Amino acid sequence: MFTGIISDVGTVQLVTQRGDKSFKIATAYDPATVGIGASVACSGPCLTVVAKGGRAGEAWFSVDVSPETLAKTTADTWVLGTRLNLERPLKVGEEIGGHIVSGHVDGVGEVLHVKPDGDHTRITVRAPKQLAKFVAPKGAITLDGISLTVNEVERDTFGVSIIPHTAKVTTWGSLKAGDKVNIEIDMLARYLARLKEFA
Repeated sequence: MFTGIISDVGTVQLVTQRGDKSFKIATAYDPATVGIGASVACSGPCLTVVAKGGRAGEAWFSVDVSPETLAKTTADTWVLGTRLNLERPLKVGEEIGGHIVSGHVDGVGEVLHVKPDGDHTRITVRAPKQLAKFVAPKGAITLDGISLTVNEVERDTFGVSIIPHTAKVTTWGSLKAGDKVNIEIDMLARYLARLKEFA
């Protein structure tokens, strides 16, 4: 489980295809604290560390990405130099600064507008139609691994705002119209919708 609070921005150093697609990702994490088999959320999807190396400040880890993840996320577009929002799993007793995030991406949205709003940046995203019903004003949503609050909703589009700090410590400082983003809907919304089917 994660909280959508990004703790590092990694960079894809190598992409290989041998059965599943594999990515080598540069990170500032101390490799001594990242175990083989550990989970890391990489711009949304929870991926498993299969190899690691380097030293603190110049470390890297590798992940294998399944066909299902490639089909449901932006991972199939990651290339050499792609920057990724990284988060390590929540530990019992730690502060939940965002909201409960599973790292299971539900689909890919498209950024329609990126506009300055004072010091903030307002972003409009179009969600896949099958996910739009799960997005509610003032509800939580995870975009590219970032925990955000939905400002407004209109049919299959919704808006969020990011503060300067978020732009600085995530990949979203360079976000632009036309970019694709990983969407994970709020877990509570998912289960409430499922329960409603049997009501």
